Amino acid sequence: MIEFRAVTKCFDGGTVAVDELDLVAQDGEITVFVGPSGCGKTTSLRMVNRMIDPSSGVVAVDGQDVASRPAAELRRGIGYVIQQAGLFPHRSVLDNVATVPRLTGSTRRAARRRAAELLETVGLDPALADRYPAQLSGGQQQRVGVARALAADPPILLMDEPFSAVDPVVRDGLQDELLRLQDELDKTILFVTHDIDEAIRLGDAVAVLRVGGILAQYDPPQRLLAEPADDFVAEFVGKDRGYRGLSFVDSDALPVHDLPLVRLGDQPPCDGWLLAVDAGGRPRGWLEPDSGGGAVTEERLRAGGSLHRSGSPMRGALDAALSSPSGLGVVVDDGGAVVGAVVAEEVLAALRERRPGAA
Repeated sequence: MIEFRAVTKCFDGGTVAVDELDLVAQDGEITVFVGPSGCGKTTSLRMVNRMIDPSSGVVAVDGQDVASRPAAELRRGIGYVIQQAGLFPHRSVLDNVATVPRLTGSTRRAARRRAAELLETVGLDPALADRYPAQLSGGQQQRVGVARALAADPPILLMDEPFSAVDPVVRDGLQDELLRLQDELDKTILFVTHDIDEAIRLGDAVAVLRVGGILAQYDPPQRLLAEPADDFVAEFVGKDRGYRGLSFVDSDALPVHDLPLVRLGDQPPCDGWLLAVDAGGRPRGWLEPDSGGGAVTEERLRAGGSLHRSGSPMRGALDAALSSPSGLGVVVDDGGAVVGAVVAEEVLAALRERRPGAA
């Protein structure tokens, strides 16, 4: 458990970065700090591992004031992930990850063995182990950064906008990976972001900070969306918070319909909208009505909308239906293969049925 007890940080010149912060981050949960620039998110995070010391108040880990422990000893039990990964450019991927075990006394062989295990844990191809950071994509570098932070098996992870420097598609994948890892590893994570969607998606609890380091609201994301504490929080969360709230509504009872499919290379069986799939049944794009004869090729396809994974929240189902050029939201299984389609009208009908007082 991480506690902030009346924590204040003033910098030279009188600037107050954090103002009387009282907050408890629970064990085994992801706590997200979110807010505009200058609200003290990163300052608060860095006081946990004593990269910054508070001007007053106490930051405690498992009941012990972090100021009572030598900084180097404290940091060995806390993983730290930052933007751009912060990798050593002159070391291979494997040796970057092995750095922490080596510092904590492991032999070179044991450290490299542990590093190889962690690269697999974060979903990196073992073939990348001997490459250098400059030879990796941004997303791959961030995965290496996460693996390095996990190398000493710390109970706490501090993550300072770790995914903000990558493109949206890669970012989605990294967020999924973090949630998968948390399911397996059950770490206590403090995560800093400026993106409210990222905060809501990842956080078990979300702390919204206003400029000057003042805590505006600290709640589970569902409550944050449904009951913003004041106008600042309501504006920061956004006018579409009702749509974001669909992230916490399950879609298990939503009807899934058969979808007209055609495999790449086959002849279209009819003239209506057809979803083209590859040999593994994964969607490749839509074939428009009256698009002509001949075998279906990638060049003839129109890009599809988003995909809704079977069993995931209602937000994904509605987005898939609304973004699809055919009006049919594509539903896929965990392996990415098509299982059917949802339609927006039925998603909205299902939501109406869930409202209090619905017949």
